[in-house]
Amino acid sequence: MYFHASNTGGIEILEPRVSNHNKPLIYFSEKRENVLVYLSNAVEKFCRETEFNHKGKWHKWASYGFEPDGILRYDEYYPNALWDTYKGVSGYIYSAENVIINEDSINISNAVTSSLPVKVTGVEFVEDAYEEILKAEEAGLIKIRRFEDMSENVLLWIEKTIKAEYENAENEPDYRHFLKGKFGFLEKMA
Repeated sequence: MYFHASNTGGIEILEPRVSNHNKPLIYFSEKRENVLVYLSNAVEKFCRETEFNHKGKWHKWASYGFEPDGILRYDEYYPNALWDTYKGVSGYIYSAENVIINEDSINISNAVTSSLPVKVTGVEFVEDAYEEILKAEEAGLIKIRRFEDMSENVLLWIEKTIKAEYENAENEPDYRHFLKGKFGFLEKMA
């Protein structure tokens, strides 16, 4: 079984879309809990909430990685990031049984892609992504590294990384707006 998250309901056939790898793909995970983080994009959510006028593709925000055992670990890069990004956000988890998987590796744990349309075989409505992520954490399916538990070294790495991200996002006004809104130390940057 393969899983795919979307904010759009009523999908019967999943269609490839251009995303992070700059070619039309459908992204799936073999683990249901791993797609929960795709129910909201912190950049898009913040921009909409602050009425930031943006046209075009939204920058994708993904502050997660995988533990050596393959469990997804969500990192809060700023205080209450998990709540801020997912609380009150609803969406759909689609499942599919027959997926023609691309041979190209995308280097994401338990993930596969398809460049062909895929028939949906099941759908689950998620009322509140935040609550669902907390349930997955409680069940040991996801790990959450909260901002207040980060070491000084990790916080310094986050600051350095975010500054570099901001500098490299000259042509992404939505991303810069988000970064400035969430990371106060960027106020000193032009």
